[in-house]
Amino acid sequence: MVARWMRASNMNILAVFLVLHLAKTNLGHRANLKPNYVLFMADDLGIGDLGCYGNTTLRTPHIDSLAKDGALLTQHIAAASLCTPSRAAFLTGRYPVRSGMSSFHKLSIYIFAAGSGGLPTNETTFVKLLKEQGYSTALIGKWHLGLNCETHDDHCHHPAHYGFDYFYGLPLSNLRNCHPNSGDIFIVGSRRTVRTMVQVMVLALFTLLLLDYLGLLKIPWRALAFVCSTALFLLSVVVLLFISQFRNLNCILMENEKISQQPFSFDNLTQRMTSKATSFIERNSDRPFLLFMSYIQVHTALFASQEFLGKSKHGFYGDSVEEMDWSVGQILASLERLNQSKQTLIYFTSDQGAHVEEISDGGEVQGGWNGIYKGGKSTNWEGGIRVPGLLRWPGVLTPGKRVDGPTSNMDIFPMVVNLAQGTMPSDRTIDGRDLMPLLQGDIKQSEHEFLFHYCNRYLSAVRWHPRNSSLVWKAHFFTPNFNPEGSQGCFDTFVCFCHGSYITHHSPPLLYNLLKDPSEAIPLTPISEPRYHQILKAINAATLRHQKSLTPVPDQLSLNNVVWKPWLQPCCSSSWQLCRCDKEKGSSALQDGPGNSRDSPIDA
Repeated sequence: MVARWMRASNMNILAVFLVLHLAKTNLGHRANLKPNYVLFMADDLGIGDLGCYGNTTLRTPHIDSLAKDGALLTQHIAAASLCTPSRAAFLTGRYPVRSGMSSFHKLSIYIFAAGSGGLPTNETTFVKLLKEQGYSTALIGKWHLGLNCETHDDHCHHPAHYGFDYFYGLPLSNLRNCHPNSGDIFIVGSRRTVRTMVQVMVLALFTLLLLDYLGLLKIPWRALAFVCSTALFLLSVVVLLFISQFRNLNCILMENEKISQQPFSFDNLTQRMTSKATSFIERNSDRPFLLFMSYIQVHTALFASQEFLGKSKHGFYGDSVEEMDWSVGQILASLERLNQSKQTLIYFTSDQGAHVEEISDGGEVQGGWNGIYKGGKSTNWEGGIRVPGLLRWPGVLTPGKRVDGPTSNMDIFPMVVNLAQGTMPSDRTIDGRDLMPLLQGDIKQSEHEFLFHYCNRYLSAVRWHPRNSSLVWKAHFFTPNFNPEGSQGCFDTFVCFCHGSYITHHSPPLLYNLLKDPSEAIPLTPISEPRYHQILKAINAATLRHQKSLTPVPDQLSLNNVVWKPWLQPCCSSSWQLCRCDKEKGSSALQDGPGNSRDSPIDA
């Protein structure tokens, strides 16, 4: 009897070990297969806008489910705090300064579809490397990394040149001017400039009148004033005409290399893009695929379809966030329906922090919430660069995992390339670090000892995470003249600028312990931190090493590259003054709203 019992027990133990071995083998096997990728990137979404990061009033159940079923990164950092450079860094795994996608000037993004700058054609994106591994690839949503070089249709900076098989979205961005009655970026963004010009003109006129009254003016100033006034009037007319046509010229929706709508319509735009995303997944469910879902929410102009208007507790902004969450849910449901969930690595982030200066013409705050973090979009305070970082891969990533060390949006490059069994470039510096060893527990600490934070082309701050330590130090060499009260930020300039009278230099740098003071409220001193001088010495040494690794590259955001050039203007009609078409009118995608989809929007 005892012997029989022992034999049965041994068999049970053997069976358990066999099951565990098979499970482990299967897990390792699946991790070695080429996974699918769905990469979600929001625009200007604050880290405090999501329930999984502490928000209790915005409803984002589908995005939050990624944290519940996967990993949440608490110190995920955008490589830049503005759209264009941040997205360039994400796709290339490199600081934007290395590719020339950062500016020496105020204008540090593309605002005209007819500019000549863009992501350099010699840059390698992870999308291109995956395409070489047999992946089908798609970008749906915002591009904002250039379009043409020498002619209106050469499309030298089109997504197709960087590895995307399919593109449906905006070559530029969603700007206030794109939505009727949503304000004007030229007026909002140039308050101080216009005010200064008016002051100079008034002062000049007063000076001329005074000199004439005193008899000290020997030139025919009345004639000169007439000529100057006439020239100024004609220039103003030209500028106003151009601004009046801005929506037609720059608010463009494309499908592949053809213009689909000019200007694009906001009617059911999220539903159309979501439909294109799910259709792409269905078409490619029998082969590896990469979908980059680059949302235009919640950049202004804010928008939401009728089913979501007035449903949130945070006005137009909240409605837009909750509609985006609905879209994420639709794509996740599509993966589940097609039995692709367990083979798909999901990533969700934002290109930078919330734009706290965004206030509508009617006084409504239209920027998001960065939680406890100071600053916002265009600043290197934590609120400008600390963004959501969520990853899910069922059976490979442990549900509910939390990673507190510094990670970067540049880390996606080496992670997806290595998992797809691609070859990492050997002819350039890749600043990202593969996240998988950290996510799977093979290493205990982020491989980023130092992260460098640029404000345009200028190095603004450095983050140091010493080896074998939980501490994170951050030194600011200069900071924007930022008003932290309420949501004012750099309100006079619409976004914070990076030079001159717009910033304050710090010598010695402002130093913070982010572990104890993530809000960057109280800078450290030699008295409050005994290691103060050693910390700054280590940061300065790392800064010098980093700067020596940089090589000169053409400035893709020079004034010559961002200025509007008529011969580069994409236009779907024969006359660029009109530039109007709607090839989607009456299409099924245009008519499909969330009410007709598998899941209705949340009403609770």
